[in-house]
Amino acid sequence: MSSETPSEHALRRLTNLAHPRLGAKAVFATDEWFAPCERMLSADAPVFIDGKFDDHGKWMDGWETRRKRSEGHDHAVVRLGRPGVIRGLEIDTTHFTGNYPPAASVDACYCAGGDPDTTAQWRQILASVSLKGDSQHVHTVSDDGLYSHVRLNIYPDGGIARFRVYGAPQCDWDMRDPSEVIDLLALERGGRAIICNDEHYGTIRNLNMPGRGINMGDGWETRRRREPGNDWAILALGHPGRITAIEVDTAHFKGNYPDRCAIQAAYVRGGTVDSLVTQSMFWRELLPPQKLEMDAIHRFASEVVDMGAITHVRLNIIPDGGVSRLRAYGTIDRS
Repeated sequence: MSSETPSEHALRRLTNLAHPRLGAKAVFATDEWFAPCERMLSADAPVFIDGKFDDHGKWMDGWETRRKRSEGHDHAVVRLGRPGVIRGLEIDTTHFTGNYPPAASVDACYCAGGDPDTTAQWRQILASVSLKGDSQHVHTVSDDGLYSHVRLNIYPDGGIARFRVYGAPQCDWDMRDPSEVIDLLALERGGRAIICNDEHYGTIRNLNMPGRGINMGDGWETRRRREPGNDWAILALGHPGRITAIEVDTAHFKGNYPDRCAIQAAYVRGGTVDSLVTQSMFWRELLPPQKLEMDAIHRFASEVVDMGAITHVRLNIIPDGGVSRLRAYGTIDRS
């Protein structure tokens, strides 16, 4: 049973704009004595390695500053992988027990080009909050501004294991050629993995990541099904569009790829995640069942049914297994 609250679960389903795979980068820190700032952006869960030390002391999986012996506080600036609207923040102190900051706050700014300098206009998006050691702190953000950088302030010093910035990437659809064929599911264009029936080994949030999967853990994989039926995942396009080609990539999945896949789709207006699951059972077929092979990119074009504009897809894997990436190529719809 998940210990997440409904709001935490919803936020973590949004895009992590501070994900390194999107191009996010730590561009400044007042201090990185014990551990570099970039480490807190890692997509992997933080680990503790007993007995591991380096030249600066105990090795920690995150960003850690030295003990401050002067006025002020430490901070770090992160360039987001894509500018976007920020809906939530996660400040994780896992494994930091006697060396976590007692408090933190977050500011944000937008820079049209490059990184912020002394003239940057920072806006506070999270007022100072208390932190606990070895804990995950998730906070919603009520701000509709467009931001390219965030500044994490820790008071006065200490260590942060992971820092996530949840939101929606900016994509200027009005400036895009409506005849251009693009991947409408791409994370960088606002595509979102919403819900699935099982993600025992790998999350559906990997399905629309940039590039090919780097290993078997960089994909969506379900447990071995021991009952009738099949596994499924629902994703939303970044913009309504007409799909003309589908790619299903089983990279690194060799003894555990699905036997077949099929895709249903619909233009969804309103509803909730729960109602989406119910509705999806009756969506029309965008891609009839297709045979899959191990560790391969499968491209389907002539097999794709012209359904007109859609907003959501449901990937059915039959009966179970692992898929690395899902691409939905098409043109945007402006009607």
